[in-house]
Amino acid sequence: MTEIDLIGQIADLKEVDYKTTLILASFVELLCEKKIITKNELTSKMKTLDFINELEIQHAKKN
Repeated sequence: MTEIDLIGQIADLKEVDYKTTLILASFVELLCEKKIITKNELTSKMKTLDFINELEIQHAKKN
């Protein structure tokens, strides 16, 4: 793999990441606008999932 190939792959990943982030942000905004969820509920869920993920990582490191 050449340096140019690697740079191209990184650029592709950045584009995919941007589009994924845009889709998620749009989805969240629509859910909030339709009063299906609040941003506080979303933030709370994010914190919970992040905490669970950290616990799983710590558990995996011990095993």
